[in-house]
Amino acid sequence: MHSSGIQVLTQLAAVLRRPFVLDVRAMALLRMAVAVILLTDLAIRSTDLEAHYTNLGVLPLHVLFERAWNPYQFSLHTSSGIWEIQALLFLLAAALAVGLLLGWRTRWMTVGSWLMLVSLQNRNPMIAQGGDDLLRMLLFWGIFLPWGRVWSADAQGQPALRQYSHFSVATVAFVVQIALVYVCTAFLKNAPEWTTEGTAIYYALSLDQVLMPVGRLLYPHYELMRWLTHLTYYTELLLPVLLFIPVATNFFRLVFVVVMFGFHIGISLTLFVGLFFLISFAALVGLLPTPAMNWLGTKFGPGVRRVAAYLREWGQRLPGWLVPLQVQMQVQWHPRIPAHPQFRLLPVLRNTVLLVLLAYTVWWNLDGIVTPRYTMHQPLRWFGYLFRTDQHWGMFAPAVFKDDGWYILEGRTNDGRLVDLYRGGRPVTYAKPASVMALHKNDRWRKYSENYLFIDNEWMRPYYCNYMRRIWEKDPSHKPLRHLDVVYMKEVSLPNYQVEGPTRQVLCGCEP
Repeated sequence: MHSSGIQVLTQLAAVLRRPFVLDVRAMALLRMAVAVILLTDLAIRSTDLEAHYTNLGVLPLHVLFERAWNPYQFSLHTSSGIWEIQALLFLLAAALAVGLLLGWRTRWMTVGSWLMLVSLQNRNPMIAQGGDDLLRMLLFWGIFLPWGRVWSADAQGQPALRQYSHFSVATVAFVVQIALVYVCTAFLKNAPEWTTEGTAIYYALSLDQVLMPVGRLLYPHYELMRWLTHLTYYTELLLPVLLFIPVATNFFRLVFVVVMFGFHIGISLTLFVGLFFLISFAALVGLLPTPAMNWLGTKFGPGVRRVAAYLREWGQRLPGWLVPLQVQMQVQWHPRIPAHPQFRLLPVLRNTVLLVLLAYTVWWNLDGIVTPRYTMHQPLRWFGYLFRTDQHWGMFAPAVFKDDGWYILEGRTNDGRLVDLYRGGRPVTYAKPASVMALHKNDRWRKYSENYLFIDNEWMRPYYCNYMRRIWEKDPSHKPLRHLDVVYMKEVSLPNYQVEGPTRQVLCGCEP
């Protein structure tokens, strides 16, 4: 091939790879954000250590293995059913997350945090939600990203480089993964309420279990909700295209990041989605282009350094690698690799493996989007189950649930009184509470209550009933119960602000 032809191909390759070039400073922010979310998630989960992770809780180990276990999965948290072992595992996961936050032995901290997260999620799948999939995948691809190169303990002593940009198969995988989250959820939303009627947000805000205050304010405005439904659907379907435009890449990527930030802020203000919006924020931070990172460094770098200097004056030693906006720090270090052929093969092998993993991930996401003949067959799914690259982005898809309602833990005391354990033992009332969402301690319990309703999960019901009865009777100020019923007051959302119900359904009963 002539030199001119080679030059054209080289220029073409440089253009085509532009959408997948990431700023290593943005990846460092992604690393720190993921670490903070891991610590937050552990803190929230630790408040239900006994309930969700021990044999005295709602899912004892023998029930997990019998009813909800995949033989390809692994979990260190299934090594014991006592809370002391679970507490130690939580502390280990927190220590690894702190190491990831500080960028100390970053690769090992990433692998360790990913292993502990997979282990924790596998211990109780009945409280898992969509954000867990995304957090897990951010850590998985983070294993291969250079997100510890700057603003980390590992960066100390490494030579400064001339540029901030980084391109690899791992950055391709990261960008594609973010696009899959939005495109797949849009394709899976194929019900008329999303595609033609525009009633999906109306039905979503009719769900009192997830309705936030801003959502309550929006709910009376039917035409606005219909317009927002179409906007949501086409934003998820079309906006990810901006991530793959090879011209004006920084501009289009920044547009994507800003719009999706606003998109997730809107969701978090209207619907109770747990940590999902924070996990999405973290993913978007990793996409920030170099001009945006330069601006952030100029805008906030001096202030952060002043704060660091102030803390040092008070005797607190704050290493430079803890200051996340020191713009003078360089990025991207390529160690010299020996010229021996066996060393040259290692990057080729690594990139080949990553390409296969990316193709596998894309193929997995075709479920529900293409005809079954093109989807992945069960014998090939063992890898996804083992390494938890399995994912499904069916948020409110294909349609929004119409069934809604609230729980009553209807206990009958020995003296014949009916008390509601959900409301601190007050007399039972079947009137709808002012805030159904407030009945749930956190989003893990809300998700558990959602799974509790499904007839396929009927096996869950007695374990929850007996756990709640036992917790109630541990308090000496509570009167002993003769019987406890888990009651669901079911409502069905209908068009035009109509509601069917509520009807009282006894899901389970238990006695001492």
